[in-house]
Amino acid sequence: MSPRPRFAAALSTEANSERAEECVVAEIAEQLGGVRADLCVAFVTHHHGGALEGLGPRLARATGARVVLGCTGESVIGGGREVEREAALSVWCASLPGTELRPFHSIAAPDADGDLAFSAFPQVRDAKRASLLLLADPYSFPMDVYLKRLDARFPGVPAFGGMASGGMGPGQNLLFTAEGLVSQGALGLALEGEIEVRPVVSQGCRPVGKPWVVTQCDEHLVQRLGGRPALEALMETVSTLADKEAALFRRGPFVGLALDAKKSTFERADFLVRGVLGVARDQNAIAISDVPRRGQTIQFLVRDATSAGEDLEQLMHSQGGGELLDEDDHGAAGALLFTCNGRGSRMFDAPDHDIGCVRRALVRNAPVAGFFAAGEIGPVGGRNFLHGYTASVAVFRARRSEN
Repeated sequence: MSPRPRFAAALSTEANSERAEECVVAEIAEQLGGVRADLCVAFVTHHHGGALEGLGPRLARATGARVVLGCTGESVIGGGREVEREAALSVWCASLPGTELRPFHSIAAPDADGDLAFSAFPQVRDAKRASLLLLADPYSFPMDVYLKRLDARFPGVPAFGGMASGGMGPGQNLLFTAEGLVSQGALGLALEGEIEVRPVVSQGCRPVGKPWVVTQCDEHLVQRLGGRPALEALMETVSTLADKEAALFRRGPFVGLALDAKKSTFERADFLVRGVLGVARDQNAIAISDVPRRGQTIQFLVRDATSAGEDLEQLMHSQGGGELLDEDDHGAAGALLFTCNGRGSRMFDAPDHDIGCVRRALVRNAPVAGFFAAGEIGPVGGRNFLHGYTASVAVFRARRSEN
């Protein structure tokens, strides 16, 4: 019987950086029970700015992890808590037998022809047994473009992660590895082998009105829906809504882009959620934060705390939790959570909402860590996207033989 994976997670809210590190390292060691970590992932608030320079190397020495990845976050998740806008350090470690870990660092820059180029891509040998972890600086790395390139190179390989947060401008969000600080670009890790990573992406919206087919569009402009001016279709949808839903839609309108052209009936998970940026009254058109294609089905959507909570609960139990994990996974399953910095107390009345949903779905509260990101990475419809207002979860466990 092959060795089982082992996971551990620890959180400290100590403002003193040295004590915070001591606390999390001691707890990680106790949970691992003498097993050496292969991977250490850490998230830290800017309150610990003076200690960030050597944080990655210190964690590598203390945990024995051969790969360390981490970033700053406005708020940090761990130990069943979401610590918002206060000092926090969250560390997650994993022993991953039979799994190759290939870290990389990619920087974006124009090439000789002026086109956008990336300095590095992951090494993937067997796409069916691989997944990707990505942490990046939102000011220096165009993650949406990079994900499209990844999908073209490695179709079907899921990517998960988030954009570092908490900084107010370029150079203020920091990434770190076992070698030290990284101030720009993206840190990545290809995992390939006996460990399976199941992504769960909760976009948290619910449909309103009926689906429409895009019959005319130009870049970000949706000009006609079902042969009618798009603005008329939007106004018709709003007119049919109850007062509460109409108010939600006016405050934060969204559209879902159907990703599977063969489907004629849709559920929440069939849509890629994007924002409505505005209207072009002179063209009777609407502008959205993506580029639709003619013939694509779109659905108007609303988002509130109720729909976001229901969506995450449902997806965790159906895709990432109860139906995937059993008692044999106790101690051999863990998860990373990347949630939007617009969620948490900004969206939900109760504290620790997203981490609570994730831990309830996992067997015996498997170790979880994460942070509030400035953009969340996860697959929808078999392709990888950068999201907003989303909870992206990566559930780690031993690969099942039937897979």
